[in-house]
Amino acid sequence: MYESYYGLSAKPFQLRPDPHFFYGSKGHKRAMAYLEYGLSQGEGFIVITGEVGAGKTTLVRNMLGKLPLDQIVAAHIVNTSLDPEDTLRMVVSSFGLPYEGQSKAELLNRLEQFLRTVDRQGKRALLVIDEAQNLNARTVEELRMLSNFQTDERSLLQTFLLGQPEFRATLHSPGMQQLRQRVIASYHLGPMDAAETRAYVEHRLSTVGWQGTPSFDDGAYSAIYAYSGGIPRKTNTLMDRVLLMGYLEELQAFTEAHINDVVRDISEEFDAPDTDDLGDANDQKIGGDHGNEPHPGERRASVEQLDERMMRLEKSIVSVLSILKKIAATPPNASGAAPHHPDHQE
Repeated sequence: MYESYYGLSAKPFQLRPDPHFFYGSKGHKRAMAYLEYGLSQGEGFIVITGEVGAGKTTLVRNMLGKLPLDQIVAAHIVNTSLDPEDTLRMVVSSFGLPYEGQSKAELLNRLEQFLRTVDRQGKRALLVIDEAQNLNARTVEELRMLSNFQTDERSLLQTFLLGQPEFRATLHSPGMQQLRQRVIASYHLGPMDAAETRAYVEHRLSTVGWQGTPSFDDGAYSAIYAYSGGIPRKTNTLMDRVLLMGYLEELQAFTEAHINDVVRDISEEFDAPDTDDLGDANDQKIGGDHGNEPHPGERRASVEQLDERMMRLEKSIVSVLSILKKIAATPPNASGAAPHHPDHQE
């Protein structure tokens, strides 16, 4: 892969959220400040929203990695395409408690006893819900009810909700008044600006040992920002492909033209199919049934699986290309065999 070619210790632009690469842009620092403020309060709900790929999960994993384990017991839930009772089971399971074969009443009782034990130990319990936009109103209400676990002095459970912008619509719907009253802070994480996008790229490269090679001129950084719009995940996707191209073409410096070539390749790969193709596909659906369309959470999981498959395919392609490059660079007579003359008779 390109890591060894450029002298990097690891892949700097992987899609998987990794707190090791956390970059504190103005927006991310402010969001982190809200999370830390929430921790200091020890009660209620903190809500952080942001566009797809804005870095919410990396943000919260960075926070979780810094929690004092002798003071806070945390559970992190990312699968939220569940009904209220399954969500309760997920909460119980995330705190390491048995949940199979238990009724709702038994689950609630087990969770309350656990929270009281944590409190007697002088600790606090924190529940972090990722992908909160997938929660329906009944599930959100179930989570709100968990905040009723209290002693005379304090709340036994604090909850952080992270989701895409549409979760704000859920939060401000008529039936969510009681939840809104328990939200002590809310912040929307926006994209990075051009200067932050450049600093983000250099930060991730430097984290894995980048010493300035390959280089990127001002035009290259402008093109990176023009494509990504300051969204970390889009920046990662683009930069991974840029470095792969640089490896295959043995580039040590990138210009605006190089970045635009990769952007064009990506755009062509994800072009929508012709309308005729779509019509043929729709004709093959039995009765035109649209009732089995995947849930947004399921579509996201499918995209993540596709990312993994693409990464494995990329590694295979690079391995083959590397072998072909070595073969092409080997002189015809490098093996020491005598040259063959067509006109020579054996």
